Amino acid sequence: MSHRTKDLPPLTGFRHTIRELRYQEIARQGLGIVLILVYALTARSIPLLVAIGAPLVVLGTIVRLYASGFILKNEELAKHGPYALVRHPLYTGNVLVLVGFAFANGNWWSLPLAALFFWFYYPPAIEYEDRKLRRIFGAEWESWAASTPALVPTLRNLRGLTEGSWSIAKSFRKNGEAIIAIYVLFCLYLVVRQVL
Repeated sequence: MSHRTKDLPPLTGFRHTIRELRYQEIARQGLGIVLILVYALTARSIPLLVAIGAPLVVLGTIVRLYASGFILKNEELAKHGPYALVRHPLYTGNVLVLVGFAFANGNWWSLPLAALFFWFYYPPAIEYEDRKLRRIFGAEWESWAASTPALVPTLRNLRGLTEGSWSIAKSFRKNGEAIIAIYVLFCLYLVVRQVL
């Protein structure tokens, strides 16, 4: 049993194996990175689909860059900037990036594959992150989470976007977001080049 599932009721057999796979962060991250490359290398698109998908990829990358400049994982509870709108803006950015690549890819299987990936990995990831943050930050997390949705932003907390400050040191050095952004944008270039 992984450290992510040790607090959950025990399961056995196939159900245990599937749950353990769903909670594996390295599998989720690794498969997400590979899936982006698969979408880039197998793209058989048309300009209209790239025109829909590319802005989503860029927006998702910007959301990730912005969110990563507000967070020091497990050290402080990020409640400002994009964290005023959603509890997991990095995941929101991931969803935008992957959906953008799925559209831009142009193959019939790309959107269903992205949906399957999200269904399999993101509910357990959100559940674990929320459980961990509740344990670390207690009442502060409870108060913030009560008015902040997990992935889809609302305009209710719009004022929080202007509070706090974004840090390039947090984004690039602490969280390594520049490397991810370069990788994503290079893969997007491969897709766009295919339709030019």
